[in-house]
Amino acid sequence: MNAIISEGRETPGRRISDALVLALTQKGVITKSELHQTTEAVDGLGTKGEGPLLVARAWVDPEFRNLLLLDAGAAASEIGISASNSTASTVLTAVENTSSVHNLVVCTLCSCYPLSILGLSPPWYKSRVFRARAVRQPRELLRSEFDLDLPQTTRVQVHDSTADLRYIVIPKRPEGTEGWTEDRLASIVTRDAMIGVAEPKIY
Repeated sequence: MNAIISEGRETPGRRISDALVLALTQKGVITKSELHQTTEAVDGLGTKGEGPLLVARAWVDPEFRNLLLLDAGAAASEIGISASNSTASTVLTAVENTSSVHNLVVCTLCSCYPLSILGLSPPWYKSRVFRARAVRQPRELLRSEFDLDLPQTTRVQVHDSTADLRYIVIPKRPEGTEGWTEDRLASIVTRDAMIGVAEPKIY
């Protein structure tokens, strides 16, 4: 369904919600990062998103990482994961964050998203604001809406998903995770990090 149509007209409840979020963040009661983390946790309940398993394996296995970047579907199949959405045949492409490049995924036309890998898509992914600003002002969008302030030396690469092509971001592995098991590594890989609006954190 076209996300522009399905989003509908702005409602009074939406305006009140936006005003409340603005007031709470301005007063320092909660940060946008904390709000997104909480929303992500709620949205992820009951899903079987297997993206973190792919990322964790790529972090510890260079050969698997190379295969994932070359043919994400084949890499996923190698560890028993189906990379194609159950509702339609899709191709999954993996892109990797480095010190010089940060990847951001968007679907400008609607809301194409790798459901089988990342679980349910977040409401903001379908919003007009995200889809428009991700293309025109990606760096500013990440900083203002997701508290992700990237160095000016890091180039932001935007990837536009389609009905046939979906993306997953392989985030940078955090320092201090040397010697971690794959399960432990997977536990810090969030949906938002695999879209490109966050980075994995050690708590």
